[in-house]
Amino acid sequence: MTENVIEVRDLQKSYGSFTAVDGISFDIHRGETFALLGPNGAGKSTTIEILEGYRHRTAGDVRVLGIDPQRGGLDWKARLGIVLQSTGEAGNVTVRELLTEFAGYYPHPRDIDEVIAAVGLEQKQKTRVSKLSGGQQRRLDVALGIIGRPELLFLDEPTTGFDPEARRQFWDLINTLKREGTSILLTTHYLDEAAQLGDRAAVITGGTLVAIGRIDEIGGADARTPVVRWRDSDGTPHETRTAEPGAVVAALFRDGGEPHGLEIVRPTLEDIYLDLIRESANPVHNSSETEPDGQPDPGNTPLPVSASSISQEL
Repeated sequence: MTENVIEVRDLQKSYGSFTAVDGISFDIHRGETFALLGPNGAGKSTTIEILEGYRHRTAGDVRVLGIDPQRGGLDWKARLGIVLQSTGEAGNVTVRELLTEFAGYYPHPRDIDEVIAAVGLEQKQKTRVSKLSGGQQRRLDVALGIIGRPELLFLDEPTTGFDPEARRQFWDLINTLKREGTSILLTTHYLDEAAQLGDRAAVITGGTLVAIGRIDEIGGADARTPVVRWRDSDGTPHETRTAEPGAVVAALFRDGGEPHGLEIVRPTLEDIYLDLIRESANPVHNSSETEPDGQPDPGNTPLPVSASSISQEL
């Protein structure tokens, strides 16, 4: 069994003269949660769609669970769980009925009650899917993505529309999946979520990978150096980055008493991420990651890999 569940080498995707993904390479190890981060239009959605088998690449080599996604069949798809940004599941069946149906497509599905509780839909399990609110639909999307106990789980902005309590419940579920050995690729704009769930992260902007590493190491040691901020007696602001913030504060107190507006800031993942984006300063030529006419990539015969696509092929 290979150590990596995803292997990407020099991945490229172009639409005419526009390059959405420009030669990125990375691996995702079996059993880890890997956060792919980047601003809108950075190329991460295109990358994810290529890994899922929905979008064809222009160049490079990609292996997902040892298979080229462009050639992955039904058996390969059944090993994946995918939570798209929006799947639009709707109909006249109830939440429980839909989950029961899709659980039947997998050899070892998760317990339906456990999944319903994990996504906070206990009070809506007998509600018809078409009557759910947008946030409740999102929770159902997540439930459908995890019901099959996937070997590899793609989570694309999974907690959009969740309240804080539901997010915490979902994090508990993800940690349970991790303990069971599920490998997870996560995209999220909530940097605290990436820090909470991720083992490693990569930052992509302008179609290129600008940083990759463990959550507590990404950006390098310098990016994590604390910052001391204060104002002098006439209100002039000062700031210094130092590995010894206590010594700086002691010197300030010794020289002039209690500093005004004193802060010691230890950079978070969000601070480091924003610095990386600013430093890269690569202009995004096109905010869309689709063809100029807004249509899907031509020649892409595979459907988005989801419970829906599996059910249609069975």
